[in-house]
Order: sequence, then C-alpha cells, then structure tokens
Amino acid sequence: MTALPSDQTPLNQHSLRALEHWLQQMGAQPFEGEPCRWTLVEKDWTAHLELDREDLRVTWHQTGRPDRHCSLPYGLPRADVDAAIQAGP
Repeated sequence: MTALPSDQTPLNQHSLRALEHWLQQMGAQPFEGEPCRWTLVEKDWTAHLELDREDLRVTWHQTGRPDRHCSLPYGLPRADVDAAIQAGP
C-alpha cells in the first residue's frame, strides 16, 4: 500500500498511486475500465470524481436537487480537497 504524504501536501505532489489510495480511503470506487473516474456514495448524495488534466472535477448528485459541479485545483492541499468533497452539495 502507498503511504500518503501529509494532508497539507498539495495534490499535485502526490503520486498517482497515492491519489488512488486516498480516494479508496475516502470510500470511493473506480469506474470499471476508466481509472480517472471514481464514485463516492454517501447517505444523502453521490459524488462523481474525475482526475482531469488540470484539476479534480466533482459532480454531486442528490435526489430532488440540481447537480452541483466543482473543479478543485491540484495545487490545493489534500485536506482542503477532502473537506470540500465530504461537505457534499
């Protein structure tokens, strides 16, 4: 298993394996055959995460509400990105 850098380390300083490990620790699951796309299912919402070229794109889905979209730059610390994703829509 890949050790994660400090949670104050920007995402752009994580290896791909470390990013995958972090997403798995959050409870996200990769899309089959699409290693850059992940899904995180929570009680009240679902987030689709995409490791894009410039940033981490997040789309939250919640029943009865419009989808919310966010692009999180890889220069942000992992703790901030984690908090933004976990905050949900």
